[in-house]
Amino acid sequence: MTDRLVVGLVRGVHGLKGAVRVEVLSDNPDRFAVGSVLHLEGDDRPLTILSAHRDGPGMLVRFREVNDRPTADTLRDAYLEAEASDLPTQTYYWHDIEGCAVVTDDGEELGKVTEIFRVGGSEIYVVRGSSGETLVPAVADVVKEIDLAAKRIIVNATTLGLRGEAEDE
Repeated sequence: MTDRLVVGLVRGVHGLKGAVRVEVLSDNPDRFAVGSVLHLEGDDRPLTILSAHRDGPGMLVRFREVNDRPTADTLRDAYLEAEASDLPTQTYYWHDIEGCAVVTDDGEELGKVTEIFRVGGSEIYVVRGSSGETLVPAVADVVKEIDLAAKRIIVNATTLGLRGEAEDE
């Protein structure tokens, strides 16, 4: 199997022709475009999207390979995955960021990202290290560099409030 990302969760079925209700877990709406191929978590068999449209908070999706309600029922509570290829630049996924070492721009080690959560439209990295927990907003003023190959994130200590302006000079 290739690298994949979870993009949805099948919450239920709809009708007799195999449509499923999907909770969308992706910020990329193209993941559910007609003709796109998804997979059940850990399964190589394709699920080709035949139709998809908004349905309340989620989507109502039909797959070419699922033609009836009993087959659709087997998908209930299953995660849907998409290929992780063709990612836009400067796109980072939570599983890429978790475990990264975080250091300030003056070399102080803060610890590692142990979890991530959303507040409004922003993400917050929870960094735990020897001096405790630091919450790092994932915004350009704070996060100066993300090096996934080195599993390292450099943050601006001043903007993060770890040192005063006078210390910069």
